[in-house]
Amino acid sequence: MIRLPTLRRPPGRWGRALGAVVLVTACDRGPARETDAPHPVASPAVTFNEDIAPILFAECAGCHRPISASATPARRIDGANDVICIAGAPFQLLTYADAREHAVRIAAVTKSRVMPPWLPESAHGEFVNERRLTDRQITLIQQWIDQGTPEGDGPPPRPPVWPEGWQLGTPDLVLTLPESYTLRSDERDVFRNFVVPVPLPSSGAVFDTRYVRAIEFRADNPRVLHHASVAVDPTRVGRVLDRRDPGPGFATMPEGDVQNVYGWSPGKAPVLDPPDTAWALEGGSDLIVQLHMVSRGSREAVRPTLGLFLSTTPPTSVPLTIKLESKSIDIPAGESNYVVRDSYVLPADVDVVSVYPHAHYLATTMRGTARLPDGTTRTLLSIRRWDVRWQDQYRYKTPVFLPKGTAVSMEFAYDNSYGNRNNPRRPPLPVRWGPKSTDEMGALWLEVIARHREDSDVLTRDFFSRELRADTEAAELRARSDSANAAAHNALALKYMAGGRFDDAEKELNRALELQPMDAEAHSNLGTLLQARGRLTDGVMHLEQAARLKPNDDRIRVNLGNGRHAVGDQVAAISEYRRAVKMNPDNADAHFNLAVLLGPQGHVDEAIAHLRRALEINPRNAEAHRNLSIGLGLQGQVNEAIAHARAALSLDPQSVSARQQLDQLLAQQRPAAPNADLIGRRRNP
Repeated sequence: MIRLPTLRRPPGRWGRALGAVVLVTACDRGPARETDAPHPVASPAVTFNEDIAPILFAECAGCHRPISASATPARRIDGANDVICIAGAPFQLLTYADAREHAVRIAAVTKSRVMPPWLPESAHGEFVNERRLTDRQITLIQQWIDQGTPEGDGPPPRPPVWPEGWQLGTPDLVLTLPESYTLRSDERDVFRNFVVPVPLPSSGAVFDTRYVRAIEFRADNPRVLHHASVAVDPTRVGRVLDRRDPGPGFATMPEGDVQNVYGWSPGKAPVLDPPDTAWALEGGSDLIVQLHMVSRGSREAVRPTLGLFLSTTPPTSVPLTIKLESKSIDIPAGESNYVVRDSYVLPADVDVVSVYPHAHYLATTMRGTARLPDGTTRTLLSIRRWDVRWQDQYRYKTPVFLPKGTAVSMEFAYDNSYGNRNNPRRPPLPVRWGPKSTDEMGALWLEVIARHREDSDVLTRDFFSRELRADTEAAELRARSDSANAAAHNALALKYMAGGRFDDAEKELNRALELQPMDAEAHSNLGTLLQARGRLTDGVMHLEQAARLKPNDDRIRVNLGNGRHAVGDQVAAISEYRRAVKMNPDNADAHFNLAVLLGPQGHVDEAIAHLRRALEINPRNAEAHRNLSIGLGLQGQVNEAIAHARAALSLDPQSVSARQQLDQLLAQQRPAAPNADLIGRRRNP
């Protein structure tokens, strides 16, 4: 549906050093004699107490330990199919008996570097909190097994002590999912998104911004919770999707409308960023938590909690996210080496502070590189054995400087054959790009900070244009590969509309209607497009047809109301908006558009009520704040009117009308007549 723009270790003792071995051939010393026979060189004794316990305690026990109800859960291990994974019955590694019982398995998974779970290759970026054993540590574990797992003399070492409760201290704000999600026993692999409302600041001002230094994620059920991500939803679009999807949460994350700020996987240690790089949580925003859950064969309730740690001062350096991505993924069944690439030339000097790769089950290798203007190449990240179960965000120990003109690029490979043990489909099926776990994705997110503050806007504008191009290319691919699908042509038309390609958009919508003449959304979108191009009568015709085909769709009713208003039929427009509100009381656009027509007709009380409801649904609608300020001023509620005028100006600092409204109120002047001012911009779903 068209939506027009709106305002608004310490290492322990690792064992004894091995003596140097010199190989000498027989010809060096003449014929061998019995007394010259080599004697076996015994390996130094490797014991649990002196050599192995320090390794396990420093590198493994943080996950292989009891998880109390008040502690932050860590990774757990499961023995099913001899594969280490986070769900299922864990085992501990806190005593000699624990280690001896699982010794052979420990040796196997450490030698293969399956454990500890750390995907990036060494020598390609130094990251905070790396979970990686050294070659020496792995050798010691192998020797300990070969020597029969001796415990050693002396007292057993004391295992480390972990803090109970929050690892970073007491959070400034604790948020929990509004309700639990019950994972059914037959749900093997579930992605689900949940809206987490953020309470207003103590000031009560919905437009106040808080600055977040860290999120600490507490999983209440690590048996089934595989990983999670957190995104900011400034316009509360998640609430709309949640209402349309039965049960707690909704299926698909609205990536274009939210900003990802945090990724969690079991065992990930929370990091408190410096105050000068905190990210903004704007007032009125929701958080959306995406959970990836894997059933263990029984019904399980899941309801995690977030702890937010805030900064008392605004940041001086604002991180931005550059996403390298392919949305044109189309992997044939049986293809074992499908490769996607993407690149982007930086328009400004930046420091890269973190990198986050993302794909689903079929990805095998990943590589992120930077080619500098002088021709040198630097590897930002390299993963030779991808595993979606252990995905993480990797923060550099020292930010990586990349000058303007650097080409950052990604290259991901996928295996959609029987040979990929992670392939969930037997037999393999064709797989395309998409947000569901049965789809595939390929993205490398670079979190960067502009070296020069004035370049932040340059980066933002340039990258948003690039994102639209990428989305358009993906929609074009879908329309080509599924040319008989009317929905694909409709979706492509929306991308063309967003890019101002109105002729192309009209062609795609007409094609959609050729394929499916009874497509209500295509009629509604075409009607809205035609009206935007000044063809009002033709537009209304398509909008009326859409309403006949789908009479109970509140979004179509709002579009038809806009069409009626455009041709001057205010009575019919108000009637359509009232219908939309009755169908869906949470349609903020219907409330807003109804209010800006009722106000000039003298129904100020009713207009104010609809504006208040619109702001309850979406507090970041600057025009709703401005119009509400006008209505309250007419009623003599000057203080509240001033507060909403300030809110409008805070959300849209360039608004001349909001500035004029605030100045009039502050000067104790009577607000202007509502005929000119109370008519704000109508909003489209």
